[in-house]
Amino acid sequence: MRVARTIPALRLALSPGRVGLVPTMGSFHEGHLSLMQAARAECNVVVVSLFVNPAQFGPNDDLKRYPRDEERDVRLAEEAGVDVLFVPSAEVMYPKGFGTWVEVEDTGGEGAARPDHFRGVATVCLKLFNIVRPDVAFFGQKDAQQAEVIRRMVRDLELRLHLRVLPTVRDENGLALSSRNAYLSAEERQLALALPHALEAGRSAHAAGSDPIAATRAALNGLEPDYVELIDLEAVTVLAAAVRIGPTRLLDNVVLEGDLR
Repeated sequence: MRVARTIPALRLALSPGRVGLVPTMGSFHEGHLSLMQAARAECNVVVVSLFVNPAQFGPNDDLKRYPRDEERDVRLAEEAGVDVLFVPSAEVMYPKGFGTWVEVEDTGGEGAARPDHFRGVATVCLKLFNIVRPDVAFFGQKDAQQAEVIRRMVRDLELRLHLRVLPTVRDENGLALSSRNAYLSAEERQLALALPHALEAGRSAHAAGSDPIAATRAALNGLEPDYVELIDLEAVTVLAAAVRIGPTRLLDNVVLEGDLR
């Protein structure tokens, strides 16, 4: 595996063939690794980006304390069969004078809760797509609204790119894997289980013909959500929610209709 820290080095490291890109902010867990493994199975060349993107963090977000362990991430990416790990600095991605941003309208609950978040997400993804020129980009279902924003950008800007959204990977108790789970104490982790349990209650309500949003809110066991809403991902509808447990903000969702496969 080659580690590239500049755009010219990244382009030199690429070889011909079907290219798969897995955009990440590092601190790899089994969810990230599942995307890398899918890319390895489907593509000749696998590129993973590792960039904690400052443009998608708001003034009260956790940019400074976001989990970082590059040495471990390099080892895990190599074990997963990644060909190129792209680890740019903020100065590489946003050089002096940078002033072009991608705005995606109607970004739903997550966009309302975190103004300018999806502007940063869409901009960095478009830049990565232009740098790497992948045939396929891989995202996780846990960040369903992010995947929908990127899908709309790809559609609206006529990008020659296929998106793959893969199912959420969970721990043995059902909590969606996230780099931010590292913030949770043992007691907070127990409280966090109310989120997947509430979403399952919402899914059951939907299957029974009842209101999934109301059922989810009622089952959150005292957790106050930033939002609970339905999101359409092409042929898939998911029920999504975000909650805060202490200073930690967690996202999750479940599929109500359709099949990600």
